[in-house]
Amino acid sequence: MKISYGLLLLLTACHAAKLNPGSYGGSATTQGYQADSLAAPYATPSVTNYSRVIGWASGQTPIAPAGFTVTRFADGLDHPRWLYVADNGDVLVAEANTELKGIKKVGAKISRKIKTQHYGKSADRIILLRDSNKDGYAEQHYVLKNDLHQPFGMLIADGHFYVGNTDALMRFSYHAGDTMISDSGVKLLSLPAGEHNRHWTRSLLPDPSGKKLYIGVGSGTNVAEKGLDNEVRRACILEVNMDGSGERIYASGLRNPVGMDWVPGTGRLWAAVNERDELGDELVPDYLTAVQPGGFYGWPFYYYGSHPEPRMEKEMARAPKQPVITPDVPLGSHTASLGLLFYRGKTFPSRYHEGAFITQHGSWNRSIISGYKVVFVPFRNGRPVGPPEDFLTGFVANQTQSEVHGRPVGIATLADGDLLITDDVSNVIWRVHHQ
Repeated sequence: MKISYGLLLLLTACHAAKLNPGSYGGSATTQGYQADSLAAPYATPSVTNYSRVIGWASGQTPIAPAGFTVTRFADGLDHPRWLYVADNGDVLVAEANTELKGIKKVGAKISRKIKTQHYGKSADRIILLRDSNKDGYAEQHYVLKNDLHQPFGMLIADGHFYVGNTDALMRFSYHAGDTMISDSGVKLLSLPAGEHNRHWTRSLLPDPSGKKLYIGVGSGTNVAEKGLDNEVRRACILEVNMDGSGERIYASGLRNPVGMDWVPGTGRLWAAVNERDELGDELVPDYLTAVQPGGFYGWPFYYYGSHPEPRMEKEMARAPKQPVITPDVPLGSHTASLGLLFYRGKTFPSRYHEGAFITQHGSWNRSIISGYKVVFVPFRNGRPVGPPEDFLTGFVANQTQSEVHGRPVGIATLADGDLLITDDVSNVIWRVHHQ
Protein backbone atom coordinates (compact mmCIF):
# COMPACT_ATOMS: atom_id res chain seq x y z
CA MET A 1 0.00 0.00 0.00
CA LYS A 2 1.37 3.43 -0.99
CA ILE A 3 1.05 6.40 1.32
CA SER A 4 1.37 9.95 0.02
CA TYR A 5 3.85 12.36 1.57
CA GLY A 6 0.97 14.63 2.58
CA LEU A 7 -0.76 11.81 4.40
CA LEU A 8 2.48 10.91 6.14
CA LEU A 9 2.75 14.47 7.46
CA LEU A 10 -0.85 14.35 8.62
CA LEU A 11 -0.33 11.10 10.49
CA THR A 12 2.84 12.24 12.18
CA ALA A 13 1.32 15.56 13.20
CA CYS A 14 -0.09 13.95 16.34
CA HIS A 15 3.39 14.27 17.89
CA ALA A 16 3.12 18.05 17.77
CA ALA A 17 0.72 18.55 20.69
CA LYS A 18 0.40 22.17 21.78
CA LEU A 19 0.16 22.96 25.47
CA ASN A 20 -3.12 24.67 26.33
CA PRO A 21 -2.45 27.62 28.68
CA GLY A 22 -3.90 27.12 32.15
CA SER A 23 -4.28 23.36 31.87
CA TYR A 24 -3.25 21.36 34.90
CA GLY A 25 -2.46 17.70 35.52
CA GLY A 26 -6.02 16.63 34.88
CA SER A 27 -6.83 14.00 37.49
CA ALA A 28 -9.32 14.89 40.19
CA THR A 29 -6.44 14.66 42.69
CA THR A 30 -4.44 17.41 40.96
CA GLN A 31 -4.10 20.87 42.50
CA GLY A 32 -6.38 23.28 40.68
CA TYR A 33 -9.08 20.75 39.81
CA GLN A 34 -12.59 22.24 40.10
CA ALA A 35 -15.07 19.48 40.90
CA ASP A 36 -18.01 21.85 41.30
CA SER A 37 -17.86 23.50 37.87
CA LEU A 38 -17.21 22.53 34.28
CA ALA A 39 -15.38 24.35 31.51
CA ALA A 40 -17.33 25.38 28.42
CA PRO A 41 -17.07 23.09 25.38
CA TYR A 42 -14.01 24.00 23.28
CA ALA A 43 -12.70 26.37 25.96
CA THR A 44 -9.38 24.88 24.91
CA PRO A 45 -8.60 23.13 21.62
CA SER A 46 -8.92 19.37 21.38
CA VAL A 47 -5.35 18.04 21.39
CA THR A 48 -4.03 14.68 20.27
CA ASN A 49 -1.23 13.83 22.70
CA TYR A 50 -0.43 10.14 22.90
CA SER A 51 2.06 9.30 25.61
CA ARG A 52 5.41 7.68 24.85
CA VAL A 53 5.86 4.44 26.78
CA ILE A 54 9.42 3.90 28.01
CA GLY A 55 8.82 0.90 30.29
CA TRP A 56 10.27 0.21 33.74
CA ALA A 57 13.98 -0.04 34.54
CA SER A 58 15.23 -2.97 36.58
CA GLY A 59 14.09 -2.57 40.18
CA GLN A 60 11.78 0.32 39.34
CA THR A 61 8.14 0.12 40.45
CA PRO A 62 5.07 2.31 40.87
CA ILE A 63 4.86 4.26 44.13
CA ALA A 64 2.35 3.48 46.91
CA PRO A 65 1.76 5.32 50.21
CA ALA A 66 4.07 4.79 53.18
CA GLY A 67 3.67 1.35 54.70
CA PHE A 68 2.99 -0.36 51.36
CA THR A 69 5.37 -2.24 49.08
CA VAL A 70 5.00 -2.77 45.34
CA THR A 71 6.54 -5.79 43.61
CA ARG A 72 6.14 -7.67 40.37
CA PHE A 73 3.61 -10.50 40.62
CA ALA A 74 4.04 -11.51 36.95
CA ASP A 75 5.73 -10.25 33.80
CA GLY A 76 6.44 -11.35 30.24
CA LEU A 77 2.74 -11.16 29.38
CA ASP A 78 1.09 -9.95 26.16
CA HIS A 79 -1.09 -6.93 26.87
CA PRO A 80 -2.69 -8.07 30.15
CA ARG A 81 -5.95 -6.15 30.42
CA TRP A 82 -8.28 -7.67 33.01
CA LEU A 83 -8.05 -9.90 36.10
CA TYR A 84 -10.10 -12.51 37.89
CA VAL A 85 -9.04 -14.39 41.02
CA ALA A 86 -10.46 -17.90 41.42
CA ASP A 87 -11.45 -19.31 44.82
CA ASN A 88 -8.39 -21.60 44.78
CA GLY A 89 -6.06 -18.60 44.31
CA ASP A 90 -5.40 -19.02 40.58
CA VAL A 91 -5.16 -15.63 38.87
CA LEU A 92 -6.74 -15.41 35.43
CA VAL A 93 -5.59 -12.72 33.02
CA ALA A 94 -7.36 -11.63 29.84
CA GLU A 95 -4.76 -10.82 27.18
CA ALA A 96 -6.38 -8.74 24.45
CA ASN A 97 -6.14 -5.36 22.78
CA THR A 98 -7.56 -3.09 20.13
CA GLU A 99 -7.32 -4.38 16.59
CA LEU A 100 -6.52 -2.01 13.75
CA LYS A 101 -6.64 -2.67 10.04
CA GLY A 102 -5.55 -0.88 6.89
CA ILE A 103 -4.83 2.82 7.05
CA LYS A 104 -5.76 3.06 10.74
CA LYS A 105 -3.03 0.58 11.57
CA VAL A 106 -0.47 2.42 9.43
CA GLY A 107 -1.33 5.71 11.12
CA ALA A 108 -1.02 4.18 14.57
CA LYS A 109 2.40 2.76 13.76
CA ILE A 110 3.67 6.12 12.61
CA SER A 111 2.32 7.85 15.71
CA ARG A 112 2.95 7.00 19.36
CA LYS A 113 -0.43 5.29 19.45
CA ILE A 114 0.71 1.77 18.72
CA LYS A 115 3.34 1.80 21.49
CA THR A 116 1.05 3.52 23.96
CA GLN A 117 -1.98 1.30 23.55
CA HIS A 118 -0.49 -1.73 21.79
CA TYR A 119 -3.01 -1.37 18.99
CA GLY A 120 -2.68 -4.11 16.43
CA LYS A 121 -2.87 -7.88 16.84
CA SER A 122 -4.69 -9.23 19.88
CA ALA A 123 -3.46 -12.32 21.78
CA ASP A 124 -7.10 -13.30 22.38
CA ARG A 125 -6.47 -15.69 25.26
CA ILE A 126 -6.81 -16.22 28.99
CA ILE A 127 -3.62 -16.88 30.96
CA LEU A 128 -3.67 -18.69 34.31
CA LEU A 129 -1.03 -17.59 36.82
CA ARG A 130 -0.13 -19.63 39.90
CA ASP A 131 2.12 -18.69 42.79
CA SER A 132 2.65 -22.21 44.11
CA ASN A 133 5.48 -21.43 46.53
CA LYS A 134 3.69 -18.35 47.95
CA ASP A 135 6.67 -16.04 47.49
CA GLY A 136 4.57 -13.29 45.91
CA TYR A 137 5.61 -14.02 42.31
CA ALA A 138 3.64 -16.22 39.91
CA GLU A 139 6.22 -18.66 38.63
CA GLN A 140 3.70 -20.82 36.72
CA HIS A 141 1.97 -19.57 33.57
CA TYR A 142 -0.60 -21.62 31.64
CA VAL A 143 -2.74 -20.82 28.60
CA LEU A 144 -6.15 -21.60 30.06
CA LYS A 145 -8.11 -20.77 26.92
CA ASN A 146 -7.08 -19.41 23.54
CA ASP A 147 -8.76 -18.65 20.20
CA LEU A 148 -11.12 -16.16 21.79
CA HIS A 149 -12.22 -12.81 20.32
CA GLN A 150 -10.93 -9.87 22.34
CA PRO A 151 -11.78 -11.46 25.69
CA PHE A 152 -12.17 -9.25 28.73
CA GLY A 153 -14.59 -10.01 31.57
CA MET A 154 -14.29 -13.39 33.30
CA LEU A 155 -16.32 -15.32 35.87
CA ILE A 156 -16.31 -18.77 37.44
CA ALA A 157 -19.72 -19.97 38.66
CA ASP A 158 -21.47 -23.33 39.08
CA GLY A 159 -18.86 -25.40 37.27
CA HIS A 160 -18.59 -23.02 34.35
CA PHE A 161 -16.13 -20.41 33.14
CA TYR A 162 -17.73 -17.36 31.54
CA VAL A 163 -15.89 -15.01 29.17
CA GLY A 164 -17.01 -11.68 27.76
CA ASN A 165 -15.76 -11.72 24.18
CA THR A 166 -16.26 -8.44 22.37
CA ASP A 167 -19.09 -9.97 20.34
CA ALA A 168 -20.51 -12.68 22.62
CA LEU A 169 -21.01 -13.98 26.13
CA MET A 170 -19.36 -17.41 26.18
CA ARG A 171 -19.59 -20.28 28.69
CA PHE A 172 -17.13 -23.17 29.05
CA SER A 173 -16.96 -26.24 31.24
CA TYR A 174 -14.58 -25.74 34.15
CA HIS A 175 -13.29 -27.62 37.18
CA ALA A 176 -11.32 -25.97 39.97
CA GLY A 177 -7.61 -26.32 39.30
CA ASP A 178 -7.94 -26.75 35.52
CA THR A 179 -4.96 -25.33 33.63
CA MET A 180 -6.48 -25.73 30.15
CA ILE A 181 -9.98 -25.57 28.74
CA SER A 182 -10.28 -27.56 25.55
CA ASP A 183 -13.98 -27.45 24.73
CA SER A 184 -15.30 -24.90 22.24
CA GLY A 185 -17.87 -23.51 24.65
CA VAL A 186 -21.43 -22.33 24.29
CA LYS A 187 -22.44 -18.94 22.96
CA LEU A 188 -25.05 -17.66 25.40
CA LEU A 189 -25.63 -14.19 23.98
CA SER A 190 -24.53 -12.12 21.01
CA LEU A 191 -23.10 -8.73 21.95
CA PRO A 192 -22.81 -5.66 19.69
CA ALA A 193 -19.47 -5.30 17.93
CA GLY A 194 -19.30 -4.69 14.17
CA GLU A 195 -17.23 -2.24 12.16
CA HIS A 196 -17.45 0.66 14.62
CA ASN A 197 -16.40 -0.92 17.92
CA ARG A 198 -14.32 1.76 19.61
CA HIS A 199 -15.01 0.37 23.08
CA TRP A 200 -14.60 -3.36 22.66
CA THR A 201 -14.31 -4.51 26.28
CA ARG A 202 -17.17 -6.52 27.82
CA SER A 203 -16.87 -6.64 31.61
CA LEU A 204 -18.83 -9.21 33.62
CA LEU A 205 -20.20 -9.01 37.15
CA PRO A 206 -22.62 -11.42 38.86
CA ASP A 207 -25.17 -10.08 41.31
CA PRO A 208 -24.73 -11.07 44.98
CA SER A 209 -27.34 -13.84 44.63
CA GLY A 210 -25.57 -15.41 41.65
CA LYS A 211 -28.79 -15.37 39.61
CA LYS A 212 -28.11 -12.40 37.37
CA LEU A 213 -25.12 -11.31 35.29
CA TYR A 214 -24.26 -7.72 34.42
CA ILE A 215 -22.37 -6.88 31.23
CA GLY A 216 -20.70 -3.52 30.65
CA VAL A 217 -20.95 -2.56 26.97
CA GLY A 218 -19.28 0.66 25.84
CA SER A 219 -20.29 2.89 22.95
CA GLY A 220 -19.18 2.05 19.44
CA THR A 221 -17.94 5.59 18.84
CA ASN A 222 -16.91 8.74 20.68
CA VAL A 223 -20.23 10.57 20.48
CA ALA A 224 -22.46 8.62 18.06
CA GLU A 225 -20.69 10.10 15.03
CA LYS A 226 -21.50 6.95 13.02
CA GLY A 227 -25.19 7.30 13.77
CA LEU A 228 -27.44 6.29 16.65
CA ASP A 229 -28.36 3.03 14.95
CA ASN A 230 -24.77 1.91 15.57
CA GLU A 231 -25.31 2.38 19.33
CA VAL A 232 -28.18 -0.05 19.94
CA ARG A 233 -27.53 -2.06 23.15
CA ARG A 234 -24.39 -0.01 23.70
CA ALA A 235 -23.24 2.62 26.21
CA CYS A 236 -25.15 0.65 28.81
CA ILE A 237 -25.08 -2.10 31.38
CA LEU A 238 -27.02 -5.18 30.32
CA GLU A 239 -28.66 -7.51 32.83
CA VAL A 240 -29.22 -11.16 31.86
CA ASN A 241 -29.88 -14.48 33.54
CA MET A 242 -26.86 -16.72 33.94
CA ASP A 243 -27.85 -18.62 30.78
CA GLY A 244 -27.96 -15.40 28.75
CA SER A 245 -31.76 -15.17 28.68
CA GLY A 246 -34.00 -12.40 30.00
CA GLU A 247 -31.93 -9.50 28.73
CA ARG A 248 -32.82 -5.98 29.77
CA ILE A 249 -30.95 -2.68 29.75
CA TYR A 250 -30.22 -2.10 33.43
CA ALA A 251 -28.95 1.46 32.88
CA SER A 252 -28.15 3.52 29.79
CA GLY A 253 -26.27 6.64 28.70
CA LEU A 254 -23.03 5.29 30.23
CA ARG A 255 -20.45 5.90 27.51
CA ASN A 256 -18.01 3.19 28.59
CA PRO A 257 -18.89 1.48 31.90
CA VAL A 258 -15.88 -0.82 32.25
CA GLY A 259 -15.34 -1.16 35.99
CA MET A 260 -18.35 -2.45 37.95
CA ASP A 261 -18.67 -3.60 41.54
CA TRP A 262 -21.15 -3.88 44.40
CA VAL A 263 -20.65 -1.64 47.41
CA PRO A 264 -20.03 -4.03 50.33
CA GLY A 265 -23.05 -4.53 52.54
CA THR A 266 -25.49 -2.58 50.37
CA GLY A 267 -26.26 -4.61 47.26
CA ARG A 268 -25.94 -1.44 45.21
CA LEU A 269 -24.12 -1.40 41.88
CA TRP A 270 -21.48 1.25 41.14
CA ALA A 271 -19.49 1.82 37.95
CA ALA A 272 -16.42 3.67 36.73
CA VAL A 273 -17.29 5.34 33.44
CA ASN A 274 -14.90 6.50 30.73
CA GLU A 275 -16.39 9.69 29.23
CA ARG A 276 -16.16 11.39 25.81
CA ASP A 277 -13.32 13.19 24.06
CA GLU A 278 -12.60 16.14 21.76
CA LEU A 279 -14.37 18.92 23.70
CA GLY A 280 -11.15 20.37 25.14
CA ASP A 281 -8.71 19.62 27.94
CA GLU A 282 -11.23 19.90 30.80
CA LEU A 283 -14.22 18.08 29.32
CA VAL A 284 -15.71 15.63 30.03
CA PRO A 285 -14.83 14.24 33.48
CA ASP A 286 -14.75 10.49 33.82
CA TYR A 287 -16.73 9.49 36.88
CA LEU A 288 -17.58 7.00 39.59
CA THR A 289 -21.29 6.61 40.18
CA ALA A 290 -24.03 4.58 41.75
CA VAL A 291 -26.03 2.91 38.97
CA GLN A 292 -29.77 3.21 39.31
CA PRO A 293 -31.94 0.54 37.64
CA GLY A 294 -33.53 2.11 34.57
CA GLY A 295 -31.39 5.22 34.98
CA PHE A 296 -30.19 7.37 32.08
CA TYR A 297 -26.77 9.04 32.44
CA GLY A 298 -26.78 11.24 29.37
CA TRP A 299 -24.56 9.84 26.63
CA PRO A 300 -24.51 10.90 23.82
CA PHE A 301 -27.06 13.71 24.22
CA TYR A 302 -25.86 15.16 27.51
CA TYR A 303 -22.73 15.05 29.62
CA TYR A 304 -22.17 15.07 33.36
CA GLY A 305 -25.82 15.60 34.16
CA SER A 306 -27.96 17.74 31.89
CA HIS A 307 -25.20 19.65 30.04
CA PRO A 308 -26.21 19.41 26.35
CA GLU A 309 -23.70 17.87 23.98
CA PRO A 310 -23.14 20.45 21.18
CA ARG A 311 -22.35 17.78 18.59
CA MET A 312 -25.78 16.19 19.11
CA GLU A 313 -27.82 19.35 18.58
CA LYS A 314 -29.55 17.97 15.47
CA GLU A 315 -30.40 14.65 17.17
CA MET A 316 -31.87 15.96 20.43
CA ALA A 317 -35.38 14.88 19.43
CA ARG A 318 -34.20 11.28 19.85
CA ALA A 319 -32.98 11.75 23.40
CA PRO A 320 -34.78 9.67 26.06
CA LYS A 321 -37.66 11.53 27.67
CA GLN A 322 -36.48 10.99 31.23
CA PRO A 323 -34.31 12.89 33.70
CA VAL A 324 -30.55 12.69 33.30
CA ILE A 325 -28.79 11.40 36.41
CA THR A 326 -25.77 13.41 37.54
CA PRO A 327 -22.84 11.14 38.48
CA ASP A 328 -21.58 10.97 42.06
CA VAL A 329 -17.80 11.47 41.91
CA PRO A 330 -15.83 13.22 39.11
CA LEU A 331 -12.47 11.59 38.37
CA GLY A 332 -10.89 14.08 35.97
CA SER A 333 -11.21 14.58 32.22
CA HIS A 334 -9.61 12.11 29.81
CA THR A 335 -8.15 10.02 32.66
CA ALA A 336 -9.57 6.80 31.14
CA SER A 337 -10.88 5.58 34.49
CA LEU A 338 -11.45 1.91 33.78
CA GLY A 339 -11.00 -0.53 36.67
CA LEU A 340 -13.11 -0.42 39.85
CA LEU A 341 -12.71 -2.43 43.04
CA PHE A 342 -14.28 -2.01 46.46
CA TYR A 343 -11.74 -3.26 48.97
CA ARG A 344 -13.05 -6.25 50.93
CA GLY A 345 -9.68 -7.34 52.32
CA LYS A 346 -8.60 -6.85 55.93
CA THR A 347 -4.84 -6.33 55.69
CA PHE A 348 -4.87 -2.71 54.48
CA PRO A 349 -5.38 0.01 57.10
CA SER A 350 -9.01 0.45 58.15
CA ARG A 351 -9.47 3.69 56.19
CA TYR A 352 -9.27 1.65 52.99
CA HIS A 353 -11.89 -0.90 54.04
CA GLU A 354 -14.93 -0.86 51.75
CA GLY A 355 -13.49 2.08 49.80
CA ALA A 356 -13.15 2.25 46.01
CA PHE A 357 -9.92 1.85 44.03
CA ILE A 358 -10.09 3.12 40.44
CA THR A 359 -7.41 2.52 37.81
CA GLN A 360 -6.78 5.40 35.41
CA HIS A 361 -5.35 4.13 32.14
CA GLY A 362 -4.39 7.65 31.07
CA SER A 363 -5.20 10.26 28.46
CA TRP A 364 -4.51 10.79 24.78
CA ASN A 365 -6.72 13.88 24.33
CA ARG A 366 -5.15 16.45 26.72
CA SER A 367 -2.32 18.88 26.15
CA ILE A 368 -0.95 17.73 29.53
CA ILE A 369 -1.39 14.00 30.08
CA SER A 370 -3.80 13.04 32.86
CA GLY A 371 -4.53 9.82 34.72
CA TYR A 372 -1.83 7.14 34.62
CA LYS A 373 -2.39 6.23 38.26
CA VAL A 374 -4.66 4.41 40.70
CA VAL A 375 -6.87 6.61 42.85
CA PHE A 376 -8.85 5.82 46.00
CA VAL A 377 -12.25 7.13 47.10
CA PRO A 378 -13.08 6.54 50.79
CA PHE A 379 -16.56 5.12 51.53
CA ARG A 380 -18.59 4.70 54.71
CA ASN A 381 -22.01 3.10 54.93
CA GLY A 382 -22.10 2.64 51.19
CA ARG A 383 -21.44 6.28 50.25
CA PRO A 384 -18.29 8.28 49.37
CA VAL A 385 -17.07 10.38 52.29
CA GLY A 386 -14.19 12.19 50.64
CA PRO A 387 -12.74 13.21 47.27
CA PRO A 388 -10.46 10.95 45.21
CA GLU A 389 -6.87 10.71 46.41
CA ASP A 390 -3.75 9.28 44.82
CA PHE A 391 -2.91 5.72 45.82
CA LEU A 392 -0.54 4.25 43.22
CA THR A 393 1.52 6.73 41.23
CA GLY A 394 4.89 6.81 39.47
CA PHE A 395 3.55 5.68 36.09
CA VAL A 396 4.35 9.10 34.62
CA ALA A 397 8.07 9.48 33.90
CA ASN A 398 8.05 13.00 32.43
CA GLN A 399 4.75 14.86 32.26
CA THR A 400 5.93 17.72 30.05
CA GLN A 401 7.33 15.23 27.52
CA SER A 402 4.31 12.89 27.87
CA GLU A 403 6.57 9.99 28.82
CA VAL A 404 5.16 7.15 30.91
CA HIS A 405 6.47 3.89 32.30
CA GLY A 406 3.16 2.08 31.98
CA ARG A 407 -0.63 2.23 32.16
CA PRO A 408 -2.77 0.59 34.89
CA VAL A 409 -5.99 -1.19 33.86
CA GLY A 410 -7.28 -4.28 35.69
CA ILE A 411 -7.47 -4.62 39.47
CA ALA A 412 -8.26 -7.51 41.81
CA THR A 413 -7.77 -8.59 45.42
CA LEU A 414 -5.94 -11.74 46.49
CA ALA A 415 -7.15 -13.85 49.40
CA ASP A 416 -4.44 -12.34 51.63
CA GLY A 417 -5.74 -8.82 50.95
CA ASP A 418 -3.00 -7.73 48.55
CA LEU A 419 -3.99 -5.86 45.39
CA LEU A 420 -3.05 -6.91 41.88
CA ILE A 421 -2.96 -4.30 39.11
CA THR A 422 -2.27 -4.94 35.44
CA ASP A 423 0.02 -2.68 33.42
CA ASP A 424 -0.99 -3.54 29.88
CA VAL A 425 1.69 -1.67 27.91
CA SER A 426 4.62 -2.86 30.02
CA ASN A 427 3.19 -6.39 30.28
CA VAL A 428 3.50 -6.51 34.06
CA ILE A 429 1.14 -7.28 36.93
CA TRP A 430 1.98 -5.33 40.08
CA ARG A 431 1.32 -6.59 43.59
CA VAL A 432 0.61 -4.06 46.36
CA HIS A 433 1.18 -5.35 49.90
CA HIS A 434 0.76 -3.63 53.25
CA GLN A 435 3.64 -4.35 55.60
